[in-house]
Amino acid sequence: MVKQASSSPSSSPVTITVSSGGKGGPIRSMGLTSPVPRSSVSNNPNSPLSGRGNRGSSGGRRTSAGGRYDEEVVNSEYVTYTVHIPPTPDHNTVSASQTSLNEDDKNFGKPERSFISGTIFTGGFNSVTRGHVMECSMERKETMKSGMQCGMKGCDEKAMQGKSSRGPCECGFKICRECYLDCIGNGGGHCPGCKEPYKDVSDDDGSSYDDACSEAEDQALPLPSMADFKLDKRLSLVKSFKAPNQDFDHTRWLYETKGTYGYGNAVWPKDEYGFGSGVNGFEHPPDFGGKTRRPLTRKVVVSAAILSPYRLLVVIRLVALGFFLTWRIKNPNREAMWLWGMSITCELWFALSWLLDQLPKLCPVNRVTDLSVLKDRFESPNLRNPKGRSDLPGMDVFVSTADPEKEPPLVTANTILSILAVDYPVEKVACYLSDDGGSLLTFEALAETASLARTWVPFCRKHGIEPRNPEAYFGQKRDFLKNKVRLDFVRERRRVKREYDEFKVRINSLPESIRRRSDAYNAHEELRAKKKQMEMGGNLSEAIKVPKATWMADGSHWPGTWSSAEADHSRGDHAGIIQAMLAPPNAEPVFGAEADGENLIDSTEVDTRLPMLVYVSREKRPGYDHNKKAGAMNALVRTSAIMSNGPFILNLDCDHYIYNSLALREGMCFMLDRGGDRICYVQFPQRFEGIDPNDRYANHNTVFFDVSMRALDGLQGPMYVGTGCIFRRTALYGFSPPRATEHHGWFGRRKLKLFLRKPKVVKKEEEEMALPIIDHNDDDADIESLLLPKRFGNSNSLAASIPVAEFQGRLLQDLQGKGHHGRPAGSLAVPREPLDAATVAEAISVISSFYEDKTEWGKRVGWIYGSVTEDVVTGYRMHNRGWRSIYCVTKRDAFRGTAPINLTDRLHQVLRWATGSVEIFFSRNNALFASRRMKFLQRVAYFNVGMYPFTSLFLIVYCFLPAVSLFTGQFIVQTLNVTFLVFLLMITLTLCFLAILEIKWSGINLHEWWRNEQFWLIGGTSAHPAAVMQGLLKVIAGVDISFTLTSKSATPDDGDDEFADLYVVKWSFLMVPPITIMMVNMIAIAVGVSRTMYSTFPQWSKLVGGVFFSLWVLCHLYPFAKGLMGRRGKVPTIVFVWSGLISIIVSLLWVYISPPSGRQDYMKFQFP
Repeated sequence: MVKQASSSPSSSPVTITVSSGGKGGPIRSMGLTSPVPRSSVSNNPNSPLSGRGNRGSSGGRRTSAGGRYDEEVVNSEYVTYTVHIPPTPDHNTVSASQTSLNEDDKNFGKPERSFISGTIFTGGFNSVTRGHVMECSMERKETMKSGMQCGMKGCDEKAMQGKSSRGPCECGFKICRECYLDCIGNGGGHCPGCKEPYKDVSDDDGSSYDDACSEAEDQALPLPSMADFKLDKRLSLVKSFKAPNQDFDHTRWLYETKGTYGYGNAVWPKDEYGFGSGVNGFEHPPDFGGKTRRPLTRKVVVSAAILSPYRLLVVIRLVALGFFLTWRIKNPNREAMWLWGMSITCELWFALSWLLDQLPKLCPVNRVTDLSVLKDRFESPNLRNPKGRSDLPGMDVFVSTADPEKEPPLVTANTILSILAVDYPVEKVACYLSDDGGSLLTFEALAETASLARTWVPFCRKHGIEPRNPEAYFGQKRDFLKNKVRLDFVRERRRVKREYDEFKVRINSLPESIRRRSDAYNAHEELRAKKKQMEMGGNLSEAIKVPKATWMADGSHWPGTWSSAEADHSRGDHAGIIQAMLAPPNAEPVFGAEADGENLIDSTEVDTRLPMLVYVSREKRPGYDHNKKAGAMNALVRTSAIMSNGPFILNLDCDHYIYNSLALREGMCFMLDRGGDRICYVQFPQRFEGIDPNDRYANHNTVFFDVSMRALDGLQGPMYVGTGCIFRRTALYGFSPPRATEHHGWFGRRKLKLFLRKPKVVKKEEEEMALPIIDHNDDDADIESLLLPKRFGNSNSLAASIPVAEFQGRLLQDLQGKGHHGRPAGSLAVPREPLDAATVAEAISVISSFYEDKTEWGKRVGWIYGSVTEDVVTGYRMHNRGWRSIYCVTKRDAFRGTAPINLTDRLHQVLRWATGSVEIFFSRNNALFASRRMKFLQRVAYFNVGMYPFTSLFLIVYCFLPAVSLFTGQFIVQTLNVTFLVFLLMITLTLCFLAILEIKWSGINLHEWWRNEQFWLIGGTSAHPAAVMQGLLKVIAGVDISFTLTSKSATPDDGDDEFADLYVVKWSFLMVPPITIMMVNMIAIAVGVSRTMYSTFPQWSKLVGGVFFSLWVLCHLYPFAKGLMGRRGKVPTIVFVWSGLISIIVSLLWVYISPPSGRQDYMKFQFP
């Protein structure tokens, strides 16, 4: 276990003692020190880091020779831990080979990645943070820097020499000029090696570099020749090398540089260093700012030839609706006022609903990105980044799962593999899996996934595989040799395919393997308990209660949920767990080896590094509200802030994998382009696989993702839909954007610009939460820092990570305007801080069940609580603070997932969405209370989100009106006159033309539009009314709303029907209203036809009107009726015969009960 040891001046930095559990067993210890000290630790009393005080951000580096530490630095910088491996059947004693590591450990002062990635860290409420070492063997590779290189971590420049050959300090610590000046300016003039002040540095002036360097370094040096390195065209090489008291010799400089450098020179070599084909081999000077000014993204406005008629038709239809409703109100049906009243009320509501849905669609836009500019700007060598390391910001990817039975581990594993193989700098990516169920099955499946990734990821990088989900890739029904030119592709593909097939077998056999293993260990524990009872002389007839534990592969108890729930091991009561499956990679590429018995592919030319992969299961305890998915996401936000702190976060569901490996780069183009600092998130459309070809239940939802979301992108941005979204971390923290616009006056036509990063200029509102620029002389910044514990909790490490994430997410300085803050180019091209035990232990403390108490997590910070649709509320809060979002539609789908194709599952999914909308309507998140920073049409769109479920109440009434009309012989109008028909025709035609134009500018087809209309009525008569009832019960009676997790489709085996779930009929109470509507309308048509045919004075106009609207209802409900029939050919013919007979009998009975006026002789019945 990991526990805090007593503090003493002479204690070692961090000691980890690994023992077999016995008193006399061998023990090995290892000193652990983070080479780059963390800025702070937690002051949580339950954290193992509590009571240690804050660690400073400067100093704390170990010397390369002596290992002497200042007593004060040791006390404030380091923590002591002890880790014990419990005695298990598989770990009886520690071998002698392991104890021999004692001597090797003395030469190392930092933790190896194998230790961190092989240890499960657990902890939580009233429990000690523990570290269970999974692997006892540690392979060490000693890496020593050259004696002439700088000794600072992450720097490989040439070390400077002082007056002696030992360097500027007597301890002999090697340091380059840049690091030396940085230590003098920012480190207080102390040597990073011995922590003693430099003797030649005064307190007032830290620029005594000339005294410490040799006379040779004082001379002006010429610029290096062009053949030494390739330069970025947008940076000039001309810099002042003027030494003190010496003028710059321009003539000497021109001679030594061959007169070819500098913007002011008469000639310029082509391609920066070579000789071109121009006059004397030279071309005109290039434009230095060309690459800087080239935009990363471009907005493509919809053609005016489509958009102008579209807007005109909206106005025409609105006017037609106004005239129609006016005529309907002025011409009531005196013979059936009750029927007229219900119909006109429904029509007024439908007109309002259509207007709320249509207004936000007036400004659709499309956007495109330029990935070549992104590569030139952030991954090309330049003066600030001569090695060309990636300057892109870090990206933390969150994947959430909760139940391995409804979300198969194989689906989650494929999603993780697609993330690990993404085309983004490896050292910048960190993947976190949130297992909210605490299942050992998910844990072991992730371990198997990490093992397969060592083969799958290099294979994808070598051959450019798309998609990088092995199940989707190997299941493609197309020529896999297309665009593949390497000779070894077929051989390596066959090997990887065989390895993946074996991987699937292992994953699918994990549940049975875990059960058998647990049964064996539990039986062994029972025998031991009985033996102990016999030794104690107890009564053998008494039953011994031994908990039915779930056991891990190494013979230890699983700290999460057990198959048979016990105290501290149930779904709502278990400890927090963190396991780094894959440690953070090195900064430099690591190339593989040739294909042999261990390596399936030849990876000698492929970077074999893998991104960091972390398993996280937050602590759950009874009596705490864990807030479902939103709470799990917030736990990942805090964990990732401490472990990797990527300034951007990608959120994915476990069944949504990366279909386009360049998707992350596409999203970052928007975040890093000019004006990108105002973007809170980039939302990608959801695309689905495994949908039946006819898309019976509108699972693709293309009308929403390709019409509504594109239109919102032209306003303030699309809504957040729960997955496939790249967030700015500071926006998730609840901070306001650097600039915002307030909209005043009618429809927000008067705009007021706000600069929120200048609190002294603009008075902030009461709930304003601006992120101040770091300024040590700013009192407002000090006040903001004091409020951080109240908002974010009592973890100092988390609070210290916030300004770091804000800085890393800034735009480059050359993209910012005057007065704005940016980051210098190349500032992120540095190695990531290594992961140590203290960091993981701190991460454990922030996922405890009580951490969020008395903080703003879920209220303003992170994912917002209080709604089952936490995604919409979270996006709404960001837009309400003035942020804007972007909709990124890529040429190749960015992400793909699965959707429920079963009717019952689909209805329950829609029920959850609609219930969340009702909750939004009755909460402070209603758009009626939005701030002035939200645009008027954006406010209308969010208001419609909360309003649309209430349309179902009027829709149900309107679906019964045709049947009532046929039963009673009345109609919604007194007569079908020409005025009514003209208005009806105009409204219908404008709706059709609007649909055609929407299809034109959005790219959907007519079939998808019609499926959406059909399911609008199906959902409006089934799930939406139930959602309204549930929402009202919660508001009025306080009844809590629970929802069922949507089942994810498992991967079908070979030969199985891919759409088997489509035909499965699962009864649900949601089916009652649509079935009733269908039966009533079919019977009404039969009754109406019979009544009219046998009537002396038939009223055909009323019959036609009633039958027309009844058929309109039945056509929309056709997919629902088809779903009830199950698989084609499975419904017996007698069912249809009985249905027809019942309809005829009921029709005749109705005619008998309410006969038509006129002859009635045929209705008399007499016994013979």
